Amino acid sequence: MTKKRILICTFVALSSGFFGGLIGGQITSMLHNQKCQNQAWGLKMMCNTLVTPGAIWQGSIAGMWTGTTLGAFVGGSITRKNY
Repeated sequence: MTKKRILICTFVALSSGFFGGLIGGQITSMLHNQKCQNQAWGLKMMCNTLVTPGAIWQGSIAGMWTGTTLGAFVGGSITRKNY
């Protein structure tokens, strides 16, 4: 039973970390791209191109850490033994 519990906790933590990274990257990218909205068309495209990689990196890392931590907590709570 212990090996199943570890496997379930690991799977939940890693999958929630993966999805947290995806969602965090998208949200941070959208927020950073809003700073470029009041530029002319050409400057707006250039601003979006320069801002997007850093924003995705920053949001993905934060989302992965948060998702993995919360996923491990939830996975542990689901599989804990009741005494």
